Amino acid sequence: MLDKLRQIAIFAKTVDHGSFRGAAQELRLSPSVVSHHISQLEEHLGCALLYRSTRKIALTPEGEQFLASAHQMIEAAEKGLEEVSNTSSNPSGILRITAPSVLSTSHFMDLVAKFSHNYPGVELAIDFTDMRKELIASGFDIAIRMGVRPELTGSSRKLFSVPRRLIASQAYISERGEPTTPADLANWDWLELSPVRHIKPTFYKEAEEPVILRPDARLKANDARALFQLAKADCGLAMVPEFISEPGVEAGEVAYVLPDWKLDMIDVYAMWPTNAPRHGLVRLFIDQISRK
Repeated sequence: MLDKLRQIAIFAKTVDHGSFRGAAQELRLSPSVVSHHISQLEEHLGCALLYRSTRKIALTPEGEQFLASAHQMIEAAEKGLEEVSNTSSNPSGILRITAPSVLSTSHFMDLVAKFSHNYPGVELAIDFTDMRKELIASGFDIAIRMGVRPELTGSSRKLFSVPRRLIASQAYISERGEPTTPADLANWDWLELSPVRHIKPTFYKEAEEPVILRPDARLKANDARALFQLAKADCGLAMVPEFISEPGVEAGEVAYVLPDWKLDMIDVYAMWPTNAPRHGLVRLFIDQISRK
C-alpha cells in the first residue's frame, strides 16, 4: 500500500509540473524513476493515465478522473501534517517570491516586514524584477503581480490597490498651459510604461462621463520610476503609482496634472500554484499581507 501511495503522489506531481523532468527535480528523483513509478501505477490500475510524447504529457480520460482523487489524498495528508506541525506557534520554512521591482519602495515592504516580525522562523527570498517570471518553472512559491482590473482565479487573490497619478514638471505644464479637461492633453508628449502599453488611460470625475485617451508615446520604459525621472526632466506626461509621485510633488520636483480627475487604480495581487497546501506557508503569507 505504501508503494501505491508513493506512486499516486508522483503521478500527481508529474501532472502539476507538466513533465517528468519537472516532477523529478522537485522530488529529487531521476525522470526515468518518475516514469517507472507511473508505469507501475498504470499497470496496477489496468489503464493508461498519461499520453506521452518527447516534449509533453497529457491526461487520458481515466487519468483526469484519477487525478482528482490523487489531489484529495495528497491534500488530506498535507493538511494532517500541517495541523500537527502548526500546534507549534512557530511556522518555519522558506518562501520564494517574485515581485515587480517597483514594489520595493511601496507599502508592500511594510507588509513583508510585518510578516517577517510575526513569523521569524520563516525565511523569505524575494526576487524583485521587471521580468515576469513563471511560478513553477522558475522555482517560486508566490508571484506578486500588478494590473488594472486583472482576472482572478481560485489560485490568485487581490492584496491591495494603488492609486495612479498623472504628473509632469511644472516647467512643462507652464510651457503647454494648464489643462482643464483630459481632451486638452491629446497633443502633449506622453511617457509610456511598456508592460501596460495596451491599457489606455481612462479619466474619471464626478458628474462627468469617463474620458479614454489613446495617446502616442514619445518615450517608453519598463520601470515607473524611470518615467518619473523623465517627467521630472521636462520630457512630458507620465502615469505613475501614487507612492512614487507623492514625494516628488511634495518636494516640488513634479506637479499633478488634472488633479480633480482620477485614473484607474492598479491592483496588486498574488498568484500561487494550484496544488499549494491550504494551510501551508504560501496561504499563511497571502492571508497575512492581504489583511486590511
